[in-house]
Amino acid sequence: MLPVKQTASPVSYAAREPAIGTARCDLRDDRLRRFAAIWSRAVHPTLSAPVSRAEFERHLVPLAAVLRDALHARPFDPRPAHDVGAALVAAHCTEPEALPQILGVIDAYLVLYLPPGHPMPAEESRARCSRLQHAVAAGFAQALAEHARAEEEAATKAARAALAEAERALHTSEARFRAVFEDTSVGVGIADVDGRIIDVNGALQGMFGSPGRKVTGRNVGELVHPDDAPEFWSLYRELVRGDRDHYRVEKPYYRSDGSVVWTDMSVTLLRDAAGEPQYQLALMEDITERRQLHARLRYEATHDPLTGLPNRTLFFERLDQALETGAGTGPDADSVEEGAGRFGLCYLDLDGFKAVNDSLGHAVGDRLLVAVAERLRACATGPRELVARLGGDEFVALITGPSAPGEATALARRMLAALAEPVHLDGRDLSVRASIGIVDGAAGELGAAEVLRSADITMYRAKAAGGNRYELADADSDARAIARHGLTNRLPAALDNGEFFIEYQPLVRLEDGTVRGAEALVRWLHPVHGVLGPDRFIPLAESTGLIVPLGRWVLAEAARQARSWHTDGPDGTPFRVNVNLSPSQLRYPGLVADTVAVLQDAGLDPSALCLEVTENALIGADEEELRPLRQLADLGVDIALDDFGTGYSNLSYLRRLPVSTLKLDRSFTRGMQCAPADPVDVKIVEGIVSLAHTLDLSVTVEGVETGTQADHLRLLGCDTAQGWYYARPGPPDRLHTLSLADAASV
Repeated sequence: MLPVKQTASPVSYAAREPAIGTARCDLRDDRLRRFAAIWSRAVHPTLSAPVSRAEFERHLVPLAAVLRDALHARPFDPRPAHDVGAALVAAHCTEPEALPQILGVIDAYLVLYLPPGHPMPAEESRARCSRLQHAVAAGFAQALAEHARAEEEAATKAARAALAEAERALHTSEARFRAVFEDTSVGVGIADVDGRIIDVNGALQGMFGSPGRKVTGRNVGELVHPDDAPEFWSLYRELVRGDRDHYRVEKPYYRSDGSVVWTDMSVTLLRDAAGEPQYQLALMEDITERRQLHARLRYEATHDPLTGLPNRTLFFERLDQALETGAGTGPDADSVEEGAGRFGLCYLDLDGFKAVNDSLGHAVGDRLLVAVAERLRACATGPRELVARLGGDEFVALITGPSAPGEATALARRMLAALAEPVHLDGRDLSVRASIGIVDGAAGELGAAEVLRSADITMYRAKAAGGNRYELADADSDARAIARHGLTNRLPAALDNGEFFIEYQPLVRLEDGTVRGAEALVRWLHPVHGVLGPDRFIPLAESTGLIVPLGRWVLAEAARQARSWHTDGPDGTPFRVNVNLSPSQLRYPGLVADTVAVLQDAGLDPSALCLEVTENALIGADEEELRPLRQLADLGVDIALDDFGTGYSNLSYLRRLPVSTLKLDRSFTRGMQCAPADPVDVKIVEGIVSLAHTLDLSVTVEGVETGTQADHLRLLGCDTAQGWYYARPGPPDRLHTLSLADAASV
């Protein structure tokens, strides 16, 4: 039964502050007050009691503080928002139209007016806001249900009073009974123990349809409905046998027009003077509107408001059910047939969707998501298939049943095919690409979090492979991704704890075999995995932004060591130290200032430092991007082009780069490791060296592994070399210890 608006005198909130914890609430907080003012303007017209808007606004401030604190909390916990929903019902927000207004303001203004005070990605803050809305809706629905239940209990008490009055009237006065029977607003019906309906009052007649519809004379057993509770007819038989005196159930009936009326029905057995069953007395209250309200609130709490697809809440309910019992995703798939405890899951993320929002706006992005949702919905029409939107541009499909794994792959193909056709919006065709990760298994093997983690990892493998494709989950790939994640999380603490160290590989002048410098190579002494090479953690540091502080530390350590070599050198000739720069460091605005500061702190001449930049990092760079390197070169720092030959392999663009050294990639010199040398490799290296010297560039060769190879490179005019033939990377005190042995024999 829907709450009824009250017309009593104005209500004060002074004695009913919401008991929702200890949220930090300061009435002078301008952001809180502005959010509460907007919230009050939207919700106040829906209140079921005469409360002034100013008083209602003051009441909303602590509720807004709860939402703010929940939004910012680490770890995130949406449960306080559940109490906010309950507190709003207690504040007379009991009309059905109140919830959309409540949730709409939270969705539109919570993150805007009460943003997190610490760095948080926009996607995470929006996802948190969405989960807070769901929690508010759940708390609102539960409190509203309890509110309705209290009114229902009051009505039931009245009905029971009517029943007691009816029983007394049957024994004392037919006239008095008839007055109560006809005048009560509760539906009343009397049937004998054989189920034949003897009499009904007007209220019950109205529940079943027009007055012309005959209810009297029919048998209770005829009034069946497919949604009858399984235990209903068992209770009925127990009552007419005299084994019980009362039962209460919620039961649907068909009206005369074919529609359904839901009733809260209480049935009591009336016995004769000898105690034998004689009549059934049924009291029925129409609860159709209340059930519709609950269904609407449930739908809003479990469906995405933009696309209409099931949301995270409903998806995880179905996934938990499938993983625990193997039951299907459909409403009728509650039993578990043999082999049905299998599942398949497709985790889909749109490729490049952020570019749509950034270039065309979020309104166009939302319309694109709606179009994508419609296409995905059309791909999953089976009774055991469910498509949901998890948030943003992430969608997921769940299939259950014995053939779920194969069906999941087929569904992924259908979804990619459905998205292949461009979406036409505002006169433009928007192409849609997606990456899909597929996970399948049996119920009971994995938890929901593990399944989603595996699907997410697999989806990113599909993205890394070029996107617009699907990949199948692989345990080894999952383990590697989890290991990478563990290393990524450990990186900041590793730098703070001094877990990194540097090894140096000598740079040897080919003309006389003397050591002229060294390349600084960073290593990680991991407390669990031991020593890790840069290939294991540099890409992770690059992707997280930690490469900048790590690179600054490497530069400072290498400069300090180079200064020590200069001081300790026997002939006073400064040794040069080579330090690698990543693409992120090249884009860092403070690169030049940091380098100058490091050189000054170490007391190192700029000519003793060489910064190595990969060829791929400079391909296509414009003048603005090259400016930091030019500034460093002007200071006297050498710039080396590392891995030369892996990009354009074109010397013509070198004329505009501020480089002084080419580091020739080892792929060009492998053919010289043994005699006779590969003539093609010889010609290529000879041409590169000749052109480089013409441009006044020195040539360093990396990856030298044999004496034969070193001899060839010296004869071809290469300036310096490094590799395992001379020495493997090691501690700084071994810089001048050269093995001069072929790597294969070491």
